[in-house]
Parts: sequence; structure tokens; C-alpha cells
Amino acid sequence: MHIKRFEKEDISKVIAFEKALRLQEPETYFWSIDDDYERALMRSFDDPTFKEAITYLAMEEDNVIGRIDASPIISRFDGQISSAYLDWICVLKDHRHRGVARVLMNKLKNDLKEKGISSLIVLTSTNEEAKRFYDSLEHVFNNNAAIWVDITQMR
Repeated sequence: MHIKRFEKEDISKVIAFEKALRLQEPETYFWSIDDDYERALMRSFDDPTFKEAITYLAMEEDNVIGRIDASPIISRFDGQISSAYLDWICVLKDHRHRGVARVLMNKLKNDLKEKGISSLIVLTSTNEEAKRFYDSLEHVFNNNAAIWVDITQMR
């Protein structure tokens, strides 16, 4: 296994990974992997808004087996970029419990540390497997204080 940064030329491999996830766990992943999704991924590589987005892929041979996505939090709260947000980490079900997620997480943490970012904010999944993973990480403080605001419902 090796870790690489997600590049535009990896989109077809990421699409295959996403489809495999849905076959392995159809009850878990609720967004469609369709032409719109692929076009959105393509556009993200040309959109300057995504310039600071961080995505690493865990590769086995030429196949994606895991993915981690994060972004620095851009805010003028303290005049510096000191935090990042972990948007997603996932490993194909048949590759779990082999250290893939831990390697992805360590790669992300090292990258963030090099950028001077001192904390990573994570909203964890509610499934027990994800909880065990996050609880196993070092230097984690869990305050169970996540709040989701659905902006689409606002008038």
C-alpha cells in the first residue's frame, strides 16, 4: 500500500472506489455516484476555492482502497489558519482493520503540522466501528458537541 495526493487524473479510480463502497455498504452511503458527481469532482480541480483542499488516497497496486479529505479552516478569528476540518475518511470494508485509516490519518496530521496547523476538528460518524477508530487515536479530546445546521431549510 502507498499513499498519494488525489490528482485530477485519479478521478476514474476514485469513482471506482466510491462505487465499490456502495456495493459493500449500500445502507451507509446515501449520495449518488453519477455523471453529476464526476463532473463536480472534475470542476473542483479547476476551481480556486478548492486550492487548499487536502485529499489523500490509499492505493493498493493501482486501486484506491481508502480516502481522507480535509480542509484548513479559513477564519479571521485569530488572524491565522490554526485549525483544519476532517470532512471524510473511509476505507473499503474488505480492507479495514489493516491500518489503512491510521496511515491516512497520520499522513494528514503530518501534512497539517508542516503547514503550521495545530488542531484537526472531526465530526465523527455514529457507527461503532468509526467510534472505535477515533477513540484509538492519540491526542484526541472528544467533547461530543457537534451541531449540524441545515441551511437548505432556512427561509
